[in-house]
Amino acid sequence: MRTGSFAGAGPRPIDGLIAALTEAAATPLDARPAAIAGSLAPLLTREDLLDGCDCTPREDRYARRLIHADPAGRFAVLSLVWAPGQASPIHAHRAWCAFGVHRGRLSESHFEPPVAAGLPTLCGQLVRDPGSCAHAPASPRLIHRIANTSDRLAVSIHIYGVGLDAVETGVNHIYA
Repeated sequence: MRTGSFAGAGPRPIDGLIAALTEAAATPLDARPAAIAGSLAPLLTREDLLDGCDCTPREDRYARRLIHADPAGRFAVLSLVWAPGQASPIHAHRAWCAFGVHRGRLSESHFEPPVAAGLPTLCGQLVRDPGSCAHAPASPRLIHRIANTSDRLAVSIHIYGVGLDAVETGVNHIYA
């Protein structure tokens, strides 16, 4: 994961989102994912929201780019850049999360938890267009996979309830 690179000295559109997320992070923990998603949703379709942020794809897998890490360690904001055909692993979250589609179209598949040592079973799928937003508490039973099944680049914004030090290891519980 690379951190975002920012150009210019003036206020960036993303700064308004970060301020709103910081305010929402003061919400009690049980209501925090919804409050964070509520702060993200109105800005998702703003074309210039990620101006100055690194939104370049990777060839080998989707790219995770750090946009902001809350200094108090309450959350981290990342852009995920999806080339056509790229997908996340099937996973659940160890931390609360909120995410929304900024550009392109993503498919989100939902799975039933595995029985014994088996794999999760597909139980539904959603198509998420720009402006689509979701949130969830940390739960090993809320299993999903996000994929770019379109022929165009997609960019989503994800906010995880972890500090920067836990982004790599404290977010996903990988099933497959």
